[in-house]
Amino acid sequence: MARPIPASFAASSGAASGATSGTPTPTPTPVATGASPAPTASEVAAPDAAGAVDPRRALLLRAAFAQTVTRRLQVPAAIQQEYGQRLQAALQADQLGNLSGEYVVLVDRCANVQALFIYFRATPSDAWSMIGASPVATGRPGEFDHFVTPLGVFEHTPDNMDYRAEGTMNENNIRGYGKRDMRIFDLGWAQGERGWGRGGMSQMRFQMHATDPDKLEPLLGIRHSKGCVRIPASLNVFLDHYGILDAEYQTLAESGKSLWVLHSDRQVTPWAGRYIVVVDSSRKTRPGWSPAPSGKTRAQMPAGADTAD
Repeated sequence: MARPIPASFAASSGAASGATSGTPTPTPTPVATGASPAPTASEVAAPDAAGAVDPRRALLLRAAFAQTVTRRLQVPAAIQQEYGQRLQAALQADQLGNLSGEYVVLVDRCANVQALFIYFRATPSDAWSMIGASPVATGRPGEFDHFVTPLGVFEHTPDNMDYRAEGTMNENNIRGYGKRDMRIFDLGWAQGERGWGRGGMSQMRFQMHATDPDKLEPLLGIRHSKGCVRIPASLNVFLDHYGILDAEYQTLAESGKSLWVLHSDRQVTPWAGRYIVVVDSSRKTRPGWSPAPSGKTRAQMPAGADTAD
């Protein structure tokens, strides 16, 4: 039987860049001026008096999320539990029902939600607990070469090596992958539903990445990508810096392999994960905890906003 979680654990919550592994990650900085520094991985994974590390300390990364991710959703506890159950159902369907001891990213592609959640559980008998949530943008059907973001469980692996944004402008004067050095989490080829013509399925390159911080990040919360998952820049840095999805990358790095995409000052915990799960809650109305961009913001959507990735 699992021991009760201590109160401190249970609090709610362009083109590729040629940077080298010696380039430091843009270190997450506290959102509020004068706030305490975000916890390091070594602080989160500090051993007890017997030298053991309680895996439930992974939940302490909530503090780093709250301090450094600027676009956050305040998800009610009951809804956190609901999405934890959705996550478990999706993992179970993919023969991963016993997955535990690592972080997992969950995305709800529903047009009325458009949100990303980070979850963790220490053992298979535990319920999934949320670390934090942010608005995203997924695929917007209706035009040529636009896919509905695919559903399922996707493994983040060096077999589809990540790369970094150069921060250059495209033909619409938009930084499609965001500012320089943002990480592109490449999930490889996936079967996606075509959002044009007669529909049907075909291959698409599935990625998760930042977007133009000035022109497109304010629009997160509505569908406006070609099929990828667009995320806030501060969330991109958080995922990158703490190695949330880097289990397989970390294994290679610890074996002595040099991976230029990994920065030298990463703070990877023992609970790095590898899975991004996409679900569709099919909500008929917009929940208050996941607000859409204002009408004024949407009115400023630049031309080509949905072709930036």
